[in-house]
Amino acid sequence: MTTARLLEAGLSPGRIRRLVQRGVLSPLGRGVYARGAFAARLGPRGRHALQVAAVLATAERGVVGSHHSAAFVHGLDVLGRRPSGVTVTHTPGAGRKVGRAGVRIYTAALPDGHVTMRGGVAVTSVARTVVDLARTSSFRSGVVVADSALHSKLATKAELAAVLADCARWPGLGQARQVIAFSDALSESVLESLSRVVFREQGLPPPKLQAWVGGGDEGVIGRADFLWEQFGTIGEADGIVKYADPGGAIAQLRRDARLRAAGFQVVHFTWDDIVRHPEYVAASLRGAFRRGAQGLG
Repeated sequence: MTTARLLEAGLSPGRIRRLVQRGVLSPLGRGVYARGAFAARLGPRGRHALQVAAVLATAERGVVGSHHSAAFVHGLDVLGRRPSGVTVTHTPGAGRKVGRAGVRIYTAALPDGHVTMRGGVAVTSVARTVVDLARTSSFRSGVVVADSALHSKLATKAELAAVLADCARWPGLGQARQVIAFSDALSESVLESLSRVVFREQGLPPPKLQAWVGGGDEGVIGRADFLWEQFGTIGEADGIVKYADPGGAIAQLRRDARLRAAGFQVVHFTWDDIVRHPEYVAASLRGAFRRGAQGLG
């Protein structure tokens, strides 16, 4: 609710101030409020959606939440911290520009189908959001958000391709095409998506994702994050959750032992390894490739 709407409803400025003091109204910025009880119930994603709504409440038509804000509202994984400010897109020639501090503004067309409502807030569609981030951020960031959209079934490659076609000749479309081509719905986490990009950067062959391994007398042993079948090598991306349960860590050790007994090389790496020491990860995998190839021979 804006101050103008509250005044139209018959509230005086003094009454509005008292409602804010009592917590009935929660200020979201200059001249914009939400019901205090409603705002208090929201989690981080809901609170950000409310901030987007506050920006749109004082803007004219042709302005929607986009880029990192839209990704957060849609629940997509992104590389890096949650957005600290609001990101919007307004169409060329739209009316009054957004006039709030902490708002990043892009100017671009918003064709039919590129805008949707999420919790009552106008934001770019999932497919448009992915393409926008793939155009304007790094290749790594683009892959993370694209993989997330595909894995969560919030978008398909056909939908992403359709947005690419609508945005022909826009800046960054070349990188966006590469991101979409590389993206994979089988990537289950930010770490797995980032790992795939690092493998590519380090010149490693692309692995199979979420591959079931084992067989023969051992039977199926389990599912590998990454499998280089031609080298008999398995890569495991170890996030914090993976070993939060001591029982799970013990089960993983037993599983690794069974995999090695079946002739597989197993290489584990963490977020810190991938981000800070990608060359070390690549060297460990190449060493495993050599040992695995000898074993297969």
